[in-house]
Amino acid sequence: MIRNVWCKKKVEESGFKNFSILLNTLTLNNQSILNYFDNRSVNASTESFNVKIKAFRS
Repeated sequence: MIRNVWCKKKVEESGFKNFSILLNTLTLNNQSILNYFDNRSVNASTESFNVKIKAFRS
């Protein structure tokens, strides 16, 4: 939590809107991102299945 407060402060000080967008993305998806490093788990199989469904529909 302290790191997040520090990051928000630095983003506000920088004045760059893109950093704010990046911080929001990382904050919303932090569990998924950290899950990869803990378990090396990704959703590639789900994405692959979705591509097959889209190809079948067309």
